[in-house]
Amino acid sequence: MLRIHQAIQAGAFPNASRLAADLEVSTKSVHRDLEFMRDRLGLPVEYDARRHGFFYTQAVSAFPTLQITEGELFALLVAEKAVQQYRGTSFERPLLSALQKMSAALPDTISLHLADWDRTISFRTSAEPLLNLEIFDALARATTRRQQLELLYRKPGRRTPETRVVDPYHLANINGEWYLFAFDHLRRDLRTFVPARIQSLRLTGRSFERPPGFSVDHQLRDSFGVHSAEGRFEVVLRFEPQVADYVREKRWHPSQTLKSLPNGAVELRLKLSSLVEIQRWVLGWGGNATVLEPPELAQSVRRAARAILSAERPRPRPVA
Repeated sequence: MLRIHQAIQAGAFPNASRLAADLEVSTKSVHRDLEFMRDRLGLPVEYDARRHGFFYTQAVSAFPTLQITEGELFALLVAEKAVQQYRGTSFERPLLSALQKMSAALPDTISLHLADWDRTISFRTSAEPLLNLEIFDALARATTRRQQLELLYRKPGRRTPETRVVDPYHLANINGEWYLFAFDHLRRDLRTFVPARIQSLRLTGRSFERPPGFSVDHQLRDSFGVHSAEGRFEVVLRFEPQVADYVREKRWHPSQTLKSLPNGAVELRLKLSSLVEIQRWVLGWGGNATVLEPPELAQSVRRAARAILSAERPRPRPVA
């Protein structure tokens, strides 16, 4: 239809037979598209019997390539606000460009003023990840082009970085944090890297093929965040009545089941592949969450709580 529009807009008075030959479709398809353009898109298409071709009876500034409902329009506006979390990354410019193109393609009866929504919808993150934009840009390009990388990477708790050669499979933003899923040639296995910990990188000059069976969704299927493949754990937590409503208001994990208890508390059950992130999450409830299962999670939470209490005890002052 866009090519039909361009032919008509050029003033060439194309007929159905010529359009069908150019587009390699049947004349019936051309007539069907012309009817859609006139009846659904509101384009002023008419047939000139004298010139044996179609023309516009009035000026058409642009082809209305986007048909959008009120609900879709609202979703588009929300998406524009969500772009804010990608400010400063390599995704910002193409995302804004795509939104502006969609806005320009809307019919004249719909106006879309993206800037007016600053006072209506907003997205906020409590902790914004600090990224080296040059490194992040290079990661995104290498992942898209399937180019092997050599990273200088510092693991948490380590003072000195180490060199890793990786095949970058996928960049993912999970709960506001960026992660790189890559095949680590040193470990001979899939590993998760945090871009903020990459001190430098370079292309090795080699390319790779991503395994056909690779899927981030499959990789993180039973994870509470990004940690996975450590085992199978049935986690049972009890939340006190004062925080029970907060727990009920969110879907924390696809496997979750909730059970209301007689005293107003709530029981949460999860099936996870790692206990690392759930331990930190439980501690974040400040004593309003109790681990019922498994025992190893209860012990790790207890140890962490004791360590916090020990660190908070005032140390005796040295005697002068």
